[in-house]
Amino acid sequence: MTFHWAFFPTPLPNSEMNSKRLIFALSLFPLVAFSSLSGKDFPSKDDWHLWRGPHQTGIAASGQELPLKWSKTENVIWKADVPGRGHGTPIVVGGQVVLATADEVKQIQSIRSYDREKGGLLWRTEIHRGGFMRRNKKASQASGSLAFDGKRFYVNFANGGGAHVTALSPAGKILWQTKVTDYVVHQAYGSSPALYGDDLLLVSADNKKAGAVAALNRNSGKIIWKVKRPKKPNYPSPVVYKLAGRDQLILTGCDLVSSFNPRTGEKLWEVEGATTECVTTTVTDGVHVYSSGGYPKNHVSAVRADGSGKLAWRNNVRVYVPSMIVHQDHLYAIADAGVAYCWKSDTGEEIWKGRLGGTFSASLTLADENLYAANEAGECFVFRASPKGFEIIAKNKLGDEIFATPVLCGNRLYQRVAHRSGSNRQEVLYCIGAK
Repeated sequence: MTFHWAFFPTPLPNSEMNSKRLIFALSLFPLVAFSSLSGKDFPSKDDWHLWRGPHQTGIAASGQELPLKWSKTENVIWKADVPGRGHGTPIVVGGQVVLATADEVKQIQSIRSYDREKGGLLWRTEIHRGGFMRRNKKASQASGSLAFDGKRFYVNFANGGGAHVTALSPAGKILWQTKVTDYVVHQAYGSSPALYGDDLLLVSADNKKAGAVAALNRNSGKIIWKVKRPKKPNYPSPVVYKLAGRDQLILTGCDLVSSFNPRTGEKLWEVEGATTECVTTTVTDGVHVYSSGGYPKNHVSAVRADGSGKLAWRNNVRVYVPSMIVHQDHLYAIADAGVAYCWKSDTGEEIWKGRLGGTFSASLTLADENLYAANEAGECFVFRASPKGFEIIAKNKLGDEIFATPVLCGNRLYQRVAHRSGSNRQEVLYCIGAK
């Protein structure tokens, strides 16, 4: 057990501050114990330290005893109120569950950490005060997830006309902050950072003014390389896969499928194979990369990842926001309008489709042979990841709104939910497990 002081830092003066202007905590609270988060055992099979899980694929560790049914009164281990509003999925590391949120009245973007076992608040840290930019009605000012590398948390926010990344200690102390690029909001900003190697943090911020993808040194926040992107609105998070014998950083959108060397930023290949605006994080079967988008045209497409530019297949299904899953030679997806699909991953042949119902913004998560998907009305469906046919196992109602993707780790499901009572809206973080 490693012990850290829990800091409640004061607000940062503005979004342009650098490491010399960081202001740390003025108040020191009682000692709080945290499990050790670093070392050779990180990440463990019980951690969920990145957006979309350990490998950014949406696939959870196998062999978990996860609940299939839950409600406000069934299989809830604990729940904790989350002030403000945010659509970012929590990450789970060591003894902490950590997420981003935004108070839109006070204009404060912050990070909150909860005790993994009991749900109590461990620490909170303000990242930005003021500087909020417009968003569409559905979006939030805290739509990204954090990344954790065993030493530091990393989070992206759009604030004050720029896209910024901030690093924090395991106890919530701000270590550095870097503006990656100017940012003009079209819909919102929700890109999550990714890790590469032992030293690089990968950040993307496509927009109509000065879009960029960049790598930062995780110790210092220094930008190691930065590549300009087309001046178009686009929303995916970067992801790195080993494809065609080399590591490739893949981004879709801006009408392109793009591959970069994650170490240097060198463009490896780029082809037309996407629409302008994409949200989903790219997935792969090891041969193809799969893009999906919803503006100005709907599409799901498969592009070979060898630089040949070959488009293997394409359809016009609107999978705009929810990221997909590749499992055993099949591609699973949920259209925004609530229809689930199973396609052959190599040919695009439709194997089945089935209606879940509702509108979906949260992405799919897979545990063993079960897919978990939550719609915006607070319903979470569990259905089979099987080409044999569409089979709903369970339908669970929790709260009135869900925009965040379910997290599955350590035999628990973590879900960020909003409850409404008249004009009042309260977000709640639930820890769900079989009792």
